Parts: sequence; structure tokens; C-alpha cells
Amino acid sequence: MADVTDAPFRQMIAKYSSHTRKDGSVGGPDVTWTEFVAADGLVRATPEGKVKLMADLIYSEEERPIVAQLFSSNPDHMEQAAALCLELGFDGVDINMGCPDRSIEKQGCGAAMIKNPDSAKEIIRAAKRGCRMGEVDGIPVSVKTRIGYDKDELEEWLPAILSEGPAALTLHARTRKEMSKVPARWDRVKRAVEIRDELGSETLILGNGDAYSLKDAADKVSATGADGAMLGRAIFGNPWLFHPDKDLDNVTLEERLLVLVEHTKLFEELLSFKNFSIMKKHYKAYVNSFPGAAELRADLMEANNGAEVEERINVYLAACTTK
Repeated sequence: MADVTDAPFRQMIAKYSSHTRKDGSVGGPDVTWTEFVAADGLVRATPEGKVKLMADLIYSEEERPIVAQLFSSNPDHMEQAAALCLELGFDGVDINMGCPDRSIEKQGCGAAMIKNPDSAKEIIRAAKRGCRMGEVDGIPVSVKTRIGYDKDELEEWLPAILSEGPAALTLHARTRKEMSKVPARWDRVKRAVEIRDELGSETLILGNGDAYSLKDAADKVSATGADGAMLGRAIFGNPWLFHPDKDLDNVTLEERLLVLVEHTKLFEELLSFKNFSIMKKHYKAYVNSFPGAAELRADLMEANNGAEVEERINVYLAACTTK
């Protein structure tokens, strides 16, 4: 998600969702995606612009496996950007073919690709070349899309994508027209699995949309036969989401707010050149459902930097302890 799943946020998730399983392995998200990055920009941007775009591709080892998400309608640019992601050490490249943003669609990208299957297929082939998918030193290419543009086109759209053999396909179970205004139709995820099997494809099918928790996601996966689920909005304000013993119900308010401060400082450290207001969208998620939340949230929206955020949080917590 643009301006959401950036490096600071992913590192917070990696830190607070990390746990040791009974078998000694380390648990957390099975795979993490970056926010989507313009392949055209990575190829054509000025040196200054490229530095800013490259900041969207920074990651830590704790986030692995980490997949870079790209968008482009230009095969040459997609191939070059995919090759760059391979060079940077990413574990995979995902192509965004579902974003409904008008500025993205005007470039023939995102959800607009649903209207041009031939272009979409060419972009997948280009990404696979850049990633050297199938070769010893290559990485997989996947696709994230929707069930259709103005209407449900799954029966036609999905086979077109599967014909190019992506490693995985994440299906947001709504059309572009529906945005997120209607409930996600997971019965269409089930149908996607059936189509995949009918075609004899080996592409993994992941469902997306209205998965509110790990249990909810697991139930939806079980009911549809999907290979997994992608969680988006469920992670807002909840870096403990993938931890089996912690969630917003049993994390103390003080811990939640101190993690907000930590997140803010990490944002300033890693993405100091970005507008501080980007960080503020997270405050709406961290600061809710407790007495005084609305007032504290409004106060934080007036902060101009991490130091001011920390000061406001400390004042609030001090007031709580004196009541």
C-alpha cells in the first residue's frame, strides 16, 4: 500500500510480530510486500528523483522474505526495474494490476491493465526476464489484481494472467468499480482456485479483502481452498497482528502509544525527506477505542515532528497515571 507499507512500518511489524514457535523456528508474516514503486521512475527519473524512489525499496533482513511491488505499462522499463530488484536482493517481484488510483490508471497501469490483457501479459513476460525467473539465480514474479474492472471478468481475466505462469496471484475479491465499498466476495477466490486447477496451472492463489485477523484469514483460506491470504487494512495500528499471543486487546495502552512514538522516530530516521503528514495516517489507527482517544489524536495531528509527538504522548500518559 502506497505510503503505508514503507520500510519503517514493515520493520515495526517484523519486530513486534516476531515470535518463537514450538519447533524453534521464528514466526511472523510468511511474506511481506513493499509499497508499490513506479518502474518508469526507476528507469527515467533524475538522480534526485531516483534516490527518493529507491527509498521505497530499502528493507532490512528481518523483513524477509520481502517482495518488491512494481507497476508499469512499459515492458522495457518493467524488465529493467525487475532486474534492479533482483540485484538489490529481493526475494520476488510483484506486479500491481489492481490499483484504482486515477493517476496510475492514466499510465495504463494498476487496474487499467484489466482492460488490456495483451499488455498485462507482455508486462509479466518482461518482469520474468528481468527477474530471471526459472533460472538458478532468479526470483519469482507474481501479480496482484482484482476480479474485474467495471464488472466481474474473472472467467476471462484470470486465464489470461495464468497463461503467463506467474508464481502467485493475489486476488482482491472486488472489481475496480467497487473499490472497497462492498464486501469482498471470497466465493470468487474459490472460483479462481477452481479455474487454476481446471487449467492445470501451478500458480498459487492468494485471497485479499476483508480479512480482519489471522483467524479470519485462515477461515477464508480454508473455505475457498486458496493457498494463502494477503492482509492489508488489518495491520493498521497493529504491528502485533502476526504474533500468536499479542493483539490490541492485550497490549497495554502505554505500550501501544510508545510503539507509535518508536514508529514515528523510525520514519524520521529512514524517510526524513518525506512529508511528515504521511506518518499521521497511522495515528488514526494507533489512537482509537480508549478514553480520550479523539482528543489525543487531534493533538497529534498538530505535531510537526517526532519530538513533538513524543512530548504529546508523554503528557497524555503522565495525565493517565495521576488520575
